Parts: sequence; C-alpha cells; structure tokens
Amino acid sequence: MAASPASPASPASGTSLPDRPCVTELRLSAFAGHRRAVLRLGPLTVLAGPSGCGKTSALRAYDALARLGGGAALGAVFPDPVACVPERARPDAQHRRGFRIGCTADGAEGPVHLDVAVQAEPELRIVGERLTADGVVLLETALRDPGRRAVQAAWHTAGSAPVTRAPLPDDRLGTPLLPLRVAGKTDGQRRVLAAAEQMVVALRSVFACDPRPGRMREPVPTGSGRLLGGCDNFADVLWRTRAECGRRHAQFVAAVRTGCAGPVEDVLAEPVVGGVVRALLDRGDGMRTGLARLGYGELRYLALALVLFTGPGVLEVDPAGEVPAALQTLTVLADGFDRGLDVRQRAELLRLAGRMCDRGHIRFVGAVADASWTAGADGVTVVHLNP
Repeated sequence: MAASPASPASPASGTSLPDRPCVTELRLSAFAGHRRAVLRLGPLTVLAGPSGCGKTSALRAYDALARLGGGAALGAVFPDPVACVPERARPDAQHRRGFRIGCTADGAEGPVHLDVAVQAEPELRIVGERLTADGVVLLETALRDPGRRAVQAAWHTAGSAPVTRAPLPDDRLGTPLLPLRVAGKTDGQRRVLAAAEQMVVALRSVFACDPRPGRMREPVPTGSGRLLGGCDNFADVLWRTRAECGRRHAQFVAAVRTGCAGPVEDVLAEPVVGGVVRALLDRGDGMRTGLARLGYGELRYLALALVLFTGPGVLEVDPAGEVPAALQTLTVLADGFDRGLDVRQRAELLRLAGRMCDRGHIRFVGAVADASWTAGADGVTVVHLNP
C-alpha cells in the first residue's frame, strides 16, 4: 500500500532535535501489502484508511522492530513470517522470499536509519542489516554463506582499519548486540555505539494494544498488575493503580465520566470468591455496575483511557533498564483506535492522547478507518494509507 504525505506536524514535532530518542519514520519497503511505503510519525499520529489498506500490518512492523531492538529472537517476533512476504513476491533461483522493513530514530546523534532484510523462506533468518547516520554506514551485515547460521558484519572503526569485521547470529538484530562487540576506543567506534544506543532506546518501551471487551467483562486472577495488550486483565491492573496514585486515578475517573453513559463517581475493583477481582463503576447512589453490563464501545474506551493514564511500570512493555526513565519515551500502538467508539468518546481519547504526548514522555500511533473526525485537533499527524 502507498502512503500519502503526512499532514503538517505540530510545533512539538518541529525540526529541533528531541530530548529523548524517538522513532520519526517507519519504512515498509516490502512488507505484507506495502511496497516502498514511508510513514512519517509525529508525537501523535493516526494511520487512516479503509479496511485492507495495511494499517494493522504497519503497526505490526513497528512492533516487530521494537521487539528486535530489545534483543528478541527472530522466530519469536515473526511466528508466521510467510504472512509478512508481499503477496506477489516471486522466489529467486534458490527458492528464497522475504521482506524488508526499517525506521529512523531522531535524538542527540541526529537522524539514525535502520533497515533490515529478512528471509522468510526456505528458512527464517536475517540476511541484511544496515545502520547509517549522516550518510555513513555504521553497521552493515550480509549473508555470505547460506550454509552457516551467521551473517558477516562490518562496523565503522575509523582507526588504523576503517572497519571491523566479525560474524553475528542470523536470528537476532545486530544493532543491540554492538555494545557487546565494539570496544569504543576510537571516535568511529564511539559514534557507532552512540547511534546504536539511540536506535535501541527509541525502539524499546513499545506497548501494542487492541482491547478485547469480551474478555474484560469477566473477573480475573490477581497477578503482576501489568496491563496486557488485549487489556483482558483490566480489573487486576485497576486494583493496583487505584491504590498507588490517587491523583492519577481521579483523572482517570473524570475521563470515564466523560465517555460512559450515566453518572460515574468512581471506578474500582473488588475481590470476589475464587481469588479473582472484578471491575465496577460506582454510580454514587449505592448502585454499582459491573463491566459485564457495559457496551462494547464503553469497554474499549475504558481500556484505552487506562493505557493513556499509565506508563512503562504498569503496561506490559520492555523498557531499556540501563537508561534513565527521563531519557526514554513510551510509544503506544493502538490498532482500531476508533473501533466501536462514538463521537464523544473519540474526541475525549484524542484529547487525552494529545495531552500525554505534549508532555514528551509518550508517543502515540493509532489506526483509524476515517481521520476526518481529527480535523482541527492540534498536534495530530495524519498518514493516509491508500489501497
């Protein structure tokens, strides 16, 4: 699918370098239904287009890069890699087919670009990776010997030898492995390490969510108190967050009051028989409404509002533990952001997302069927995906 140019960015996403590394561009060179697509991302971005235009696959590619940047194995990130291969892609003489994705991360080092080529058939493996900045190739890998489970890597040294060569595994991204392989003795090596760190920090702390109201209606066991991507354990997380921060919970209740029918004095969780908890709306007159009675749109609204009011300590994400939280950005990927929501609910969630993104520690990418309802909202970058 082709992407049309994004709408003008807000002042918050201007040309000055961001304080925290963040992904500002997603490239889908050949991925699922996308060919040569470039998606420019602001702090608050909506991907818009009809069913089948590739919104979900774009979010899936972003999430995949984030997981690879965190060191995940290729097989865990792409359990069905053939589904990522463009439908009309033809195998070469060795019966190989694959896909290509990439991104740009802005930060103190300026724009840093990462591009990855993945072979899906006949074996899943990374066959090429390139990390560049200012036109300089800082890391490049290539599959030289198909019989070996390794790629040949070369990274910028700028010392007595211009590059250093060594094998890297073909089932993991090379960029997050560089701190283990690069000594950092020369200016060139230090530049490689700084660019790799910026890319990894920008990619980490991604929370991909698509609330499933059917599962939110049931009581759930108490567990880690970290919200899952489907928000199935909403009641368990509410049990935790309500006790931890009264001010944040009061803001959440105010948002629920705006988006749910009838009076809402509080949103709470209570234990029930069997060691489980259930979530309720306190109507303020002695009446409490269980989530089982709420509509599909109300439940998605509740879940997305909770996501926007929490952070890496509550959401099921993988932050870069070695980097201070003040230098990291949580990115929320919301598939079907407008699904099942009425006009009032959409407007309130967009307002909440904008407010959180303005603070700089959250970025948001949501997929919507039609972005016309976002017209006039400040700071929203709209990327139209065309079939």
